[in-house]
Amino acid sequence: MSDQIAAAPLAPARPVTTTHHGRTRVDDHDWLRDKESPEVLAHLEAENAWTTQRTAHLADLRETIFGEIKARTRETDLSVPTRVRGHWYYGRSFEGREYGASCRVPVGDPDDWTPPQPADDARPDEPALPGEEVLLDLDALAQGHDFFSLGGSSISRDDRLLAYATDVVGDERYTIRVKDLATGELLADEITGALGGATWGADSGEFYYTTVDASWRADTIWRHRVGTPQSEDEVVFHDPDERFWVGVGRTRSQAYLAIATGSKTTSEYHLIDLREPGAAPVCFHPREEGLEYSVEHAVIGGEDRFLVLHNGTSADFELAVTPAAPTPRAQWVPLLPAAEGVRLEDVDAFATHLVVNQRSAGLTQLRILDLGPDGITDDHLVEFDRPVYTVGSGSNPEFAQPTVRLGYTSMALPSSVYDYEVATRSLRLLRQAPVLGGYDPEDYEEHRIWAPSTDGASVPVSIVVRRDARAAGAPVPLHLYAYGAYEASMDPGFSIARLSLLDRGAAFAIAHVRGGGEMGRHWYDDGKLSRKQHTFDDFVAAARHLVATGWTTHDRLTGEGGSAGGLMIGAVANQAPEAFAGLAAGVPFVDPLRSMLDASLPLTVTEYDEWGNPEADPEAYDTIAAYAPYDNVTAQRYPRILAETSLHDTRVLYVEPAKWIARLRERAIEPDVLLRIEMAGGHGGASGRYQAWRDRAFTLAWILDVLGLAEA
Repeated sequence: MSDQIAAAPLAPARPVTTTHHGRTRVDDHDWLRDKESPEVLAHLEAENAWTTQRTAHLADLRETIFGEIKARTRETDLSVPTRVRGHWYYGRSFEGREYGASCRVPVGDPDDWTPPQPADDARPDEPALPGEEVLLDLDALAQGHDFFSLGGSSISRDDRLLAYATDVVGDERYTIRVKDLATGELLADEITGALGGATWGADSGEFYYTTVDASWRADTIWRHRVGTPQSEDEVVFHDPDERFWVGVGRTRSQAYLAIATGSKTTSEYHLIDLREPGAAPVCFHPREEGLEYSVEHAVIGGEDRFLVLHNGTSADFELAVTPAAPTPRAQWVPLLPAAEGVRLEDVDAFATHLVVNQRSAGLTQLRILDLGPDGITDDHLVEFDRPVYTVGSGSNPEFAQPTVRLGYTSMALPSSVYDYEVATRSLRLLRQAPVLGGYDPEDYEEHRIWAPSTDGASVPVSIVVRRDARAAGAPVPLHLYAYGAYEASMDPGFSIARLSLLDRGAAFAIAHVRGGGEMGRHWYDDGKLSRKQHTFDDFVAAARHLVATGWTTHDRLTGEGGSAGGLMIGAVANQAPEAFAGLAAGVPFVDPLRSMLDASLPLTVTEYDEWGNPEADPEAYDTIAAYAPYDNVTAQRYPRILAETSLHDTRVLYVEPAKWIARLRERAIEPDVLLRIEMAGGHGGASGRYQAWRDRAFTLAWILDVLGLAEA
């Protein structure tokens, strides 16, 4: 008897009819939402079995790609040490282990800011530096769990206690524990249901953490006193507005605890002066609809000041300065006025300088402002010479440090870590991520082209390809990626796994579509709410421009996006199926109308400012209904489709791609569509680096097969 499955699994249609604003919607597959149902789990397992069978011919290729990723990666490795008070902190990874370790060594000369150089070939049982102290062995913490994620770790001000958060399910609900670094013992403290890690208060006696409500919205900040049960923790701040998301952190100066709360369009800061025992949160400026701002503590001319980055005068933000106290907006004094074509994104304050992360013409920039007694004495950019690159601030925790740690990369250049000496304007390369096997960035060429979209907007597209693949000038197989939501910029960066595409003769491109932030705030605004269609138009325009300019052909072009980018993939599959040979969608948000109609689902209410509220607004309903991938599947030929998801994903529920694939099988003409479900993972997929490599190898093998390069 054959073990072959005769046909793809078909989910029975069990129609549920709903009516909103006089519009009727029929949902045939919402019964797949019950992940406790044996029938649903059986269907998901059947989907996995079908995908395994349909991709069995790629098993050797997957193993080869996994081997390539592994062979190019230095498995026993470590990060560049970062100085925090009296120690240098760094991470280590070890060959054969899924997870690494967090370590530290004491600072030697307090006036020397040059990080020590740990031995990169030290065995797991050997210290990488003299005096090494292992703070957390993540591989040991992960033992016995199918999934493991470290949500953050934080050292108390006296360097004695370590608070760390772990998730062993994948639902991003963390448990915080406290370790006594002097004895190595865990304290009795155990905080469950936290979102992420802990932030220490004025001393080692207390820390702050965040919890979520029933819809997984971060809504409450708590104070925990070490040595007491969680039941005695105190609410420090609670935001009842369901559109707002709260968070907590310390200023770099360590003088203030900052509580930030914000929606997609409005923000508000509350500050606790940690120098004042028992101080309560003070609101810096009450929320105004449409006003976004952040607050950073600085010391200018010996006086405490707040730096306020805000959009009150420009959509691309300006930097203002105020006294270190609640200040009406009319009294915010411009320090860096808004400039045409420059989007100010972030500011970091140090004792002698400010660091501004900004972008212009689609590229990131790092800007240094020297401080004197009366304010800014010099203003310059850290310069780089590659045509397409990404630069940004790295880990810079110390207020008094004279250097700026930064990261620099491109699509051909491995990630590099530098220290920038502000006083001398000199860059010191500390580390470039190793790529084993004789990698040479000069074997690859990078391009930035501009694709005309349907309304005339020029969409930047970043491309990388092997020089010898393009030597003859003929079209090449090409894989196109995009995201296009939340003002998240998909800046060009390096990937070891991507080499398995490039070295088989494919090109890789990123379409910087609207909805992202690459071209400034207007680029984001022009790709959300009623203008969301621009995101999809831009992706298709990029694809067609790549064909028109001779880079590739439609039958050798694949596309990919994840989460909100997966929504884009689903919309494009319906609207322009002829433009692509295949589409890969990771944890895709492909049932947005159903999700946005249900305020009880995780994140729905906080997303109204991104997608609209179809429950209350008929125009929003019609807008989403017009592009929602699940609702617009029709009887047409689709490209090959691979959807990947995780059973325990809290952000985009597994049911969305499960329903989408079910409807494609039901309606499309001769569909070749696959669904792969990670049964023990979250929004980021499975945990552990080796499993992550295998997951990526699976996707890359499928892409190469569609591109006709499986045998390359």
